[in-house]
Amino acid sequence: MSQAKDTLLRLFALLRLIPTEPQRIATPTLLEKLRDKGFSVTLRSIQRDLNRLSIPFSLQCDDSETPFRWSFTRNAPLKLEDMDAPTALALYLSEGHLSALLPQTVLDQLGPQFRRARNFLHGLGANGLADWARRVRAIPSGKTLLPAPVTPQVWAQVSAGLMERRQLQVTYQSRSKDALKHFRLHPTGMVSRHAISYLLASVEGYSDIRQFALHRIQQVQVLDEPAGLHSDFNIDDYIASGVFSQRESDAKVELVADVHPQIASLLRETPLSHEQVLSDIPSHDWKRLRAVVPLDRETLWWIFGLNDNIRVLAPQIWVDEIRQRLDSMQSFYRVAHPA
Repeated sequence: MSQAKDTLLRLFALLRLIPTEPQRIATPTLLEKLRDKGFSVTLRSIQRDLNRLSIPFSLQCDDSETPFRWSFTRNAPLKLEDMDAPTALALYLSEGHLSALLPQTVLDQLGPQFRRARNFLHGLGANGLADWARRVRAIPSGKTLLPAPVTPQVWAQVSAGLMERRQLQVTYQSRSKDALKHFRLHPTGMVSRHAISYLLASVEGYSDIRQFALHRIQQVQVLDEPAGLHSDFNIDDYIASGVFSQRESDAKVELVADVHPQIASLLRETPLSHEQVLSDIPSHDWKRLRAVVPLDRETLWWIFGLNDNIRVLAPQIWVDEIRQRLDSMQSFYRVAHPA
């Protein structure tokens, strides 16, 4: 290898070892790490390299103690530092969780970062964080569906239109009518919920915000015309309004129910809401639950998921629906179906 090329690779490896402030790294530590990577270098040459690189790469030296310690400034124009262990661990553990939430096209774009995190942790050997990554897993609550497939072209065009605030011409597969529709959309946001990603947009000629599932967009084109700005739109307020939770009312209700002891233990550790009380029931090991919750379908589905571990006493609208659903299921299973 030529001397110039060797020097270039050494400088690149040196820059990757330097963290961003407030973290710092001492020059002897840099020397040790570079020698571990196979570079023949002296402490004096490292100090000379650092002084030479400090201005163009916004490096700063803390000379308040010896040995001196170096770091990138927060506003450095180019950051080449290697991935730190906590970031690598966070990416490593989030990869499995995100794979059930994000479209494959997005995961493909994140693939290099995930691989970089895995390689970094595997290279740590006996480091505690690397061992933790081999011993820690995140398991989703409940059944997780596979994410709906989104084509790379759709994801790229929708993302570009949203970021550049430009209108989109889309061909959309209607789920209810199983027909193709053509819309000119003004994108305003995006939400990933369960296994589906939604584009939030208004249709040309209308002001209301609607949800368009990305996997049902068959064709999309970014137009030159700017998208209409929804100056008063706040995505957090939009989600809090209950558009994704199928609310039956904007008002909250008090859920009153008797729950199995195991469910009561679970709710003590992970409450159903901030306004929750569990109390004893005389001559019974079950507990009385009182919790202020939204009147939405998600809470009702949670109740149905508990089966015979809960008996709902209020609100009456849910009591009536549970009875109706049970009667319907009984009738359904009484009917003999052909094998």
